[in-house]
Amino acid sequence: MDLQQNEFDRLVFFEAARKTSEANYAKNPLDADNLTRWGGALLELSQFQNGPECLKMVKEAVSRLEQALEVNPKKHDTLWCLGNAHTQHAFLATDQDMAKAYFTKATTCFRQAVEEDPGNELYLKSLEVTVKAPDLHLEIQRQAASQQAAASPPSSASNAKVSKKKKSNDLTYDICGWIILAVGIITWVGMAKSHLPPPPPPPPI
Repeated sequence: MDLQQNEFDRLVFFEAARKTSEANYAKNPLDADNLTRWGGALLELSQFQNGPECLKMVKEAVSRLEQALEVNPKKHDTLWCLGNAHTQHAFLATDQDMAKAYFTKATTCFRQAVEEDPGNELYLKSLEVTVKAPDLHLEIQRQAASQQAAASPPSSASNAKVSKKKKSNDLTYDICGWIILAVGIITWVGMAKSHLPPPPPPPPI
C-alpha cells in the first residue's frame, strides 16, 4: 500500500510539474530551465503509460529538451536528461539497429554533459552504463525471442505472444527505472529552484 501511495504521489507531483511548465512556457517560451523541467516531468510521467502512449510521451520529452538546448546548447542537466530520454527510447525499440541509433544519441548527450560538468558523478555513471546498454538490449531481445520459441502449442500461440510481450516490456521498464529515478531527482530539484533558493545538488545514484 505504501508503494502504491508513493507511486500515486509521484504521478500527482510530476503531473503538476508538467502543468506548471506548460503554463510557464506560454509566458516565456525561451526559458531553458522551464523546458528542461517540462521534459523531465514528461519522462517521469511516461513510466505510468503503456505501449504507444509511453513512446508518445518520451518523444514529447525529447522535443522539449531539444528546445531547451536550442536556447542554451551547453546546459548540462538538459543534455543529461536528453541522454536519458534517448536511452529509454532505445529500450522501447524492438529493432536492434533503431535501438543502437538511440543509444548512440544518448552516449553523445552524456559525453557533452560530462564535458560541461566534468566532476558530476551521475553524468559519468550514466555514460558508463549507456556504453553497455546495447548489449543489454540485445540480450533482452534474445530472451524475448527464446520465450516466444518455447511457447506452447499453436492454439495458445496468441496468448503466449501477449504474455511474452508483457514480460519483455516489464523487464524493459525495470531497466529504465534507474534512469527515471535520476531524472525525477533533477526535475524535483528544478521545481524547488523555481520557488526557493537553490538546494545542494542531489547525491549521485
